[in-house]
Amino acid sequence: MTLVDFLILLLISGICGAVGQAISGYSRGGWLAAIAIGFIGALIGIWLARTLALPELLPVWVGATHFPVIWAILGSALFVVVIGMFSRRRF
Repeated sequence: MTLVDFLILLLISGICGAVGQAISGYSRGGWLAAIAIGFIGALIGIWLARTLALPELLPVWVGATHFPVIWAILGSALFVVVIGMFSRRRF
């Protein structure tokens, strides 16, 4: 994996994390948080898809690595909902 491939994966996971935050309605942090949520969401989404024997939807290939966009968005939305349930609301 080259540096450009890694930067493209960071961009894709940031977009997926931001979309997951927008779907769940809970947004904390900036782009670094969205990137982390995108990667964690991809792990959660792939785990759920494999557990439920669902197909991998819309994988994006970057070099030799593939990133599951739909499962990353769904996993990040689920992850952000769980984070939102356990964190306090600050006004």
